[in-house]
Amino acid sequence: MRNPPPRPDTTQLFTPAPLPVATLNPRERLACLRLIRSENVGPVAFRELVNHCGSAEAALAALPELTRRGGGRRAIRICPESSAEAELEAAHKVGATPVFTIEPGYPPLLAQVDVPPPLVYVRGDVDLLARPAVAIVGSRDCSAAGQKLARILAADLGAEGFVIASGLARGIDGAAHEAALPTGTIAVLAGGLDIIYPPEHAGLQRRISETGCLLTEQPPGFEPRAKDFPRRNRIISGVSYGVIIIEAARRSGTLVTARMAGEQGREVFAVPGHPLDPRAEGTNALLKDGATLVTCAADVLSALTHVSGRQHTELREADTPRQFHAPIQPPPLPGGDDRQRIVSALGPAPIDIDALQRATGLPIRSVNVILMELDLAGRIERHGGQLVSLRPSPPE
Repeated sequence: MRNPPPRPDTTQLFTPAPLPVATLNPRERLACLRLIRSENVGPVAFRELVNHCGSAEAALAALPELTRRGGGRRAIRICPESSAEAELEAAHKVGATPVFTIEPGYPPLLAQVDVPPPLVYVRGDVDLLARPAVAIVGSRDCSAAGQKLARILAADLGAEGFVIASGLARGIDGAAHEAALPTGTIAVLAGGLDIIYPPEHAGLQRRISETGCLLTEQPPGFEPRAKDFPRRNRIISGVSYGVIIIEAARRSGTLVTARMAGEQGREVFAVPGHPLDPRAEGTNALLKDGATLVTCAADVLSALTHVSGRQHTELREADTPRQFHAPIQPPPLPGGDDRQRIVSALGPAPIDIDALQRATGLPIRSVNVILMELDLAGRIERHGGQLVSLRPSPPE
C-alpha cells in the first residue's frame, strides 16, 4: 500500500497573527480595557481588532462601522470610559496590576495558546511569570499520601528552578502551593484577586500574594461561579510546560485541566494509584491514554529536558517593548460579495478556518477580517481550536 502524499504545511498560513507587544501608556491601557469590555469583543475579536486597526484606540473608533459591515442590526455597546476607569481604580485599591496580551509582562507561555485571555490581573512577584513553571493539580478530597506526594514533588521541582502553578483549591492544590512558597508558586484564581476562595485558604492566599504570585482573568470583586473554574483551569495549564495530575476521579475538574493541557501541547503527567481507589480512576485512565507516569521529580525533569534557560529566554524576546502605532497602510476591507461567500459557506456545524478559506478561495486575511465583522455583529460563534459556526438568525 502506497504512503499517502504529504499534506502541505499550512501552519504559517492559518496560525493567527501574533499580537504586537508594546509599552502602554495610561490612555492606551484604558482603551484596551474598554475594548475588552465592549459588546461581542471576545479574546479572538480583541486580537483581530488590534491586528487590523493597529491599536485599541483605533479599534474602538472602528467598532460601529465594522459591526455595521458585519450585518449588525443595532449599534454595538461600547464600554464607557467611566466604567473602565472604575475597574482600574478598584484593581489599584486591592493591589492588582492589569497586564494585557499586547504589553510586556504577560505570561509568555500563556500568550502562545490558541486564545489567550486578553487581560489578566496579577498581584505579588510578577517576575515568577517569566520563569518556567510546572502545574500540580488533583483531588480536593485527596488522601494523606496524595498530599505528601504533592508536597515532595513541589519542593523538589522548586529546588530545580521550576515555579509551581496550581488553582488554590483544597487538597492537592493547597499542598503544592504550601511546599512551593519558598521557591516560587503561582495561584490561578477563578474569581477576583480580592475574593477569598475557599475561605480556609485565606492565610495561604495572603502569603502567596506576598512571596508568590496571584493571577486571574476576572476583575476585582468578581465572585466565582461553577462555570468559571474550568475556565481557570485552561490558564493553569497555559502558564505551565507540563501538568502533574495527582488523584483525580473519573469525572472531575482535574481531568478538564489535563484535557486542556493536551490541547495546548503541554506535557501531561499522572501519578498512578490503586485500582480500587476511586480517586485514582482518572489518573490511571490518563496513563492508559498515554500520559507520562510520574513517581518522583526526576520523571518530570527527564520529560522536560527541552525546557532550558536559553529556550525560555528566546520565548521572552517577543516581549521587547517598542513604540505602539497603527499600521501605515492598513489592509483593504473586503467587499460585500466576499462577505456573502463566507456567510453562505458557514452553517450551524462548527468548521475550521482552514476549511472555510479553502471553500471560499478568499485570502486568509480577508477571511479573518470578515469573521471579525460577523463576530462583532453577533452572527457567528467561536468554539476554540479555530472553529466557527453561524448563529441562527433571530426572529423578525
